[in-house]
Amino acid sequence: MSEDPYAVLGVKPEATQEEIRKAYRGLAKKLHPDLNPGDRQAEEKFKQISAAYDIVGDAEKRARFDRGEIDAAGNERPRERYYRDFHGADAEPHVYSSSGGFADFMDSEDILKEMFGRGGGEGRIRLRGQDALYRLPVEFLEALNGATKRITLPNGGTLDVVIPAGTRDKQVLRLRAKGGPGLGGGPPGDALVEIDVEPHKFFTRKGDDIHLELPISLPEAVLGAKLDVPTPSGPVRMTVPKGANTGTVLRLKGKGAPRGDKSHGDEYVTLKIVLPQQLDPEIEEFARRWQAGQSQNPRRHLEA
Repeated sequence: MSEDPYAVLGVKPEATQEEIRKAYRGLAKKLHPDLNPGDRQAEEKFKQISAAYDIVGDAEKRARFDRGEIDAAGNERPRERYYRDFHGADAEPHVYSSSGGFADFMDSEDILKEMFGRGGGEGRIRLRGQDALYRLPVEFLEALNGATKRITLPNGGTLDVVIPAGTRDKQVLRLRAKGGPGLGGGPPGDALVEIDVEPHKFFTRKGDDIHLELPISLPEAVLGAKLDVPTPSGPVRMTVPKGANTGTVLRLKGKGAPRGDKSHGDEYVTLKIVLPQQLDPEIEEFARRWQAGQSQNPRRHLEA
């Protein structure tokens, strides 16, 4: 007999769908067979949490389970049948029935008919297939802008995975009916694809915002400039104000990661003044003659 799916996932029956999803993801990452090679106990537990999540992770199935219409394995529960089901509406009350909630036991032949068909012959037991878990490396910009990637399955087949724009690192995508085959005509399981977003050479992501360190020259910092700045969707023109300093942060609104509500995060550009590797004698002479620069103490805030 299957265990209570709520207990298997370690959540209360009144838990929200989001709480159930988080509990499953945490257990799946911990118990996946790829991370526990040769550990039969971990493999068995992974099967249990997958089966439990299939029931309570689906709002419709969860409601049917809570109503007692299906069991913890997803199988239909036979409707309880009482003597009064066959008792005429105008007949006398049966001696073995009462208004206190007790009823006759179901005949064993009726039970077999409910389980294996009205003729008691061919079985009707249908089991859902097991979920399959995959890891898929995805480039930073592919995850941000969306892409379609292909997974090669252990049997040599392939599975195309649509990466939605804005996909996060470690996000799990569910591909319905792309898992293991069902038993007895039961539905197949799902494919669960965990996305591994690869680092980018100059972009970083924090929440829905993108961060970039932008090198600028000394003249651009002193005099200001209009520069082409890279963003995940292509370069945009940005104004560097006069007197910009290393550490100055400028915002490009709406140039971050796309969100589910069609809005976007922002891109934050941190300026970094970079001097040429070969200093020009003219710059050196200017620095020696620049009295205001000689008297400036940029480390004053560090003094005890």
